[in-house]
Amino acid sequence: MERRDRSLKALNELVYIDSLDSFAKADALVNWYDNYLGEDSIENFQLEIEELKKLEELFFKNINFLKIHKEETRIELLNTQKMKRFLKH
Repeated sequence: MERRDRSLKALNELVYIDSLDSFAKADALVNWYDNYLGEDSIENFQLEIEELKKLEELFFKNINFLKIHKEETRIELLNTQKMKRFLKH
């Protein structure tokens, strides 16, 4: 039962994280990963088929979000570096 409770808690947290804004969502996803998958495997989750489908949907959605967020952050960092160089000269 403990595995099931932990699995449901992980799923519910992921659903909540999905509702956050960009930077908070990215940070929360990193923390979620550290808490639930950092030292454990997804194979240890004990969820029903519909719950697994929801988890799968959120995984793919958040992977795509993180790819986009990474690119946006990279571009923002480049712009900041350009601005710093401009201000130094």
